[in-house]
Amino acid sequence: MTQQELPSTLKNILESSQTLDTLFSALLPTVGDFLQSDRCFLYLHNPQNNLGRVAFCWIRTPDVPTVYNEDWAAQPPSVTDEDPMFAAALRAEPSIFVEDVETAPAEILNWEFEQKNFGHRALIHAHIRQDGQLWGILQPCIFGHPRIWTEYERGVINNLVEKITPFAVDYVKSAFN
Repeated sequence: MTQQELPSTLKNILESSQTLDTLFSALLPTVGDFLQSDRCFLYLHNPQNNLGRVAFCWIRTPDVPTVYNEDWAAQPPSVTDEDPMFAAALRAEPSIFVEDVETAPAEILNWEFEQKNFGHRALIHAHIRQDGQLWGILQPCIFGHPRIWTEYERGVINNLVEKITPFAVDYVKSAFN
């Protein structure tokens, strides 16, 4: 298996014909298992009106907090000041792989913001972008300890994000039609 090739479990989900709800619901636990993460959620974003929501969330165990929003909501105007990772996603910068929230540089993330809103210790902030616009963020994370993301895992996640981008864009557009 090459570094960029998706594991068959992920590939099979993407190649099966199913609704977008079913696809994303099946994808998150598979990503979680692949990375041995504690939680994996998918934030979807409409770049035309700056509305977003965490539409899908998978947790490994019930003691891990769920992140989910039933409704589309505007981001607070201060979010780009409080959350450097979200600001980077809006600028269509590459995905961010954080091995330890507690030791990451302040220009990468705001430790207090992460602790208050998410509580994780290590995460991937995978930016789903098309034509220079943010359409979503795939976020697998680990609680309680740091996590080194291997080059292979980074390659798989970057490849996966590229493959799910059209699905995320379709999901967002269909929600506003």
